[in-house]
This record gives sequence, C-alpha cells and structure tokens, in this order.
Amino acid sequence: MQSLHRYVLVAGLAGTLGMGAIAQSSSAPDAAGQPVQQVEQHRDRMQQKVDRRLGKLKQKLQITAAQEGAWNAWAGSVKPGAKVQRPSRQEFAALSTPERIDRLRAARSQRDAEMDRRFDATKSFYATLTPEQKQVFDAASLRSMRHRHHKEGMSRRG
Repeated sequence: MQSLHRYVLVAGLAGTLGMGAIAQSSSAPDAAGQPVQQVEQHRDRMQQKVDRRLGKLKQKLQITAAQEGAWNAWAGSVKPGAKVQRPSRQEFAALSTPERIDRLRAARSQRDAEMDRRFDATKSFYATLTPEQKQVFDAASLRSMRHRHHKEGMSRRG
C-alpha cells in the first residue's frame, strides 16, 4: 500500500510540475500540442548526446583513415532523423477508429523501416572493423542495448 501511495504522490507531483512548465512556456504548440521551443531544445540536447557518444566510440575503436568513410556513413545513419509528423490531438480525435488504426500502423511501418535501415548500416560498418575493433564495438553496443532495455522497462512500469 505504501508503494501505491508513493506512486500516486510521484505521479501527482510530476503532473503538477509538468503543467507548470507548460504554463510558463510562451511558445506556440506544435501539431502534437508541445511548445515548439521545448521540442527544439530537446532535439538539440539529444543530438549533442548522440554526438558525444559517437565521439567516444570512435576514439575507443581507433578508427583508421581507411575506415573513416565507413565510419561517417554509419554515424550519419544512426543519428536521429527527421521526426515523423504526428497529427494534432484534434485531428486524431476526428478520425474514426479504423482510420486511427491505419495511421498507427503506418507510423509503426515507418519506425520499423528506419530501424531496418539502421541495422543494415550497422552490419555494413561492422564488416569493416578489425577483430579487436569488433570486440570493442560488441561491448559498447551490448551496454547500449542493456541501458535502452532497462530504460524502456522502467518507463513501462511508470
């Protein structure tokens, strides 16, 4: 019961803080209802984070001049791409249930295609690595996958 109480308290606090941040923002909302400035700032922070991680990985891998082209192609492919345009809440609410399902399926197909493109680029880049570099890459990608899996599990639990 104490865990439930803590969960309700944290959820209420997070909601209150989130509403305060939205109320303080003076920028116009995007199609999803989020202030454009906040979305752009988040995107910039994420890009900086990706750039730092890629820089560290490149250093650990000790990419040679001969591998530079393959590295650049791979690094460009794993960076966040253009955000998929989502319908506004009003547009989504105006759709029928079958139309919403079709939109969600189309969005899922886009995400799957993007992941497949990244997977293929990673496999192509991996083929250019030396055995020692492959060990470093394997360890780094495993850590990344564990971290991502842990974060996703945490977000599902609330």
